[in-house]
Amino acid sequence: MRAFTVSDLNSALRAHLEDEGLFFDIWLLAEVVEFRRYPSGHCYFTLKDEHASIRAVLWRSKAEQIVALPANGEAVLAHGRIGFYEARGELQFVVDQIVPAGVGLINAQLEHLRARLEAEGLFDERRKRPLPVLPRRIGIVTSLQAAALQDMLTILRRRYPLAEVILSPCLVQGELAPASIVAALRRAYAEPLDVIILARGGGASDDLSAFNDEQVVRTVAASPVPIITGVGHETDTTLVDAVADVRAPTPSAAAELVAPPLADLRQRITELRERAEVALLTGIDAQRSEVARQRLLLQRHHPRRRLDAARQTIDDLMLRLDRAFSRWLQLERTRLHGLHSRLNTLSPQATLARGYAIAQRTDGRVITDSSQVQTGERIALTLRAGIVHATVESTNE
Repeated sequence: MRAFTVSDLNSALRAHLEDEGLFFDIWLLAEVVEFRRYPSGHCYFTLKDEHASIRAVLWRSKAEQIVALPANGEAVLAHGRIGFYEARGELQFVVDQIVPAGVGLINAQLEHLRARLEAEGLFDERRKRPLPVLPRRIGIVTSLQAAALQDMLTILRRRYPLAEVILSPCLVQGELAPASIVAALRRAYAEPLDVIILARGGGASDDLSAFNDEQVVRTVAASPVPIITGVGHETDTTLVDAVADVRAPTPSAAAELVAPPLADLRQRITELRERAEVALLTGIDAQRSEVARQRLLLQRHHPRRRLDAARQTIDDLMLRLDRAFSRWLQLERTRLHGLHSRLNTLSPQATLARGYAIAQRTDGRVITDSSQVQTGERIALTLRAGIVHATVESTNE
């Protein structure tokens, strides 16, 4: 025989109760006693009826989501699962939703589902899509026997006959309605639609239960195109309304939102045409300005203009060169004239013109000293004009 330790036994019990998920979705109708909320935010209390009781815990994360916490002695509907506190070997009911018993089980279950879906973000406004402005193919998911269907078809034909309407019929009430709606939606998703109307019409709130079904809500959330709901009358709101892209108060209102009237379309076309004309004229003016600017730039940088500028530069340089050469030539002429004057002044001819003569021996050597000649020697005297031959009679030093 095997002997268990207390820890082994409690661990096995916890695994059996919690890990296998045997008691994970339970609603309890009970009275609250010994309710206490601790500074940590966790709530501990007991749920009891006439014959039994069980300890319960509401963790802070869940308690913060509950609008009004229960009071001692209050009858409630509590949703949660069985937990096992291994350290003390105690069973406890782990609560995640609690409402007054007067709300009723169906409403309590609905609010619990609403809170869970909202926590997943299915109702987030950021995931909502706008309806198409000019839908070409409109899908309608509703009952073929619903009076609302004929109302919607009449509105669509009157306001927007350009669109093609595709029907995907389904049941809208009864036990088979949720599965029928899901199947109809999936058939519609297989069509190339621009928008889908999910409609039912009025009726008691009990008749709208199919539109609060979790599978229906998730199927609507998965729609590839915008969905607009017209499920009930103006006072009826379902989970499908919360998850849809647009909620209309009635099926007729949904059809009106989907189908813009022809007058509005004509007005919009006129506005678009006017905007297009303004944009076109503005674009043409801008292009003309750009062409003019480019033409001016082309003229400024055209090769002929650059060639003309180069020619003008060459002409200016040639003129400057001519002027510089003329000035240089004049200066050289003046300098040459001065040199010529000095040369004339210093030339032998100028000296001879003043009465001097050049004495030369018969061998042509110039006589510069009287000692270079002898008495009786013949010499030649070169004058300014002509040569005189003479004989030396005497010399003086």
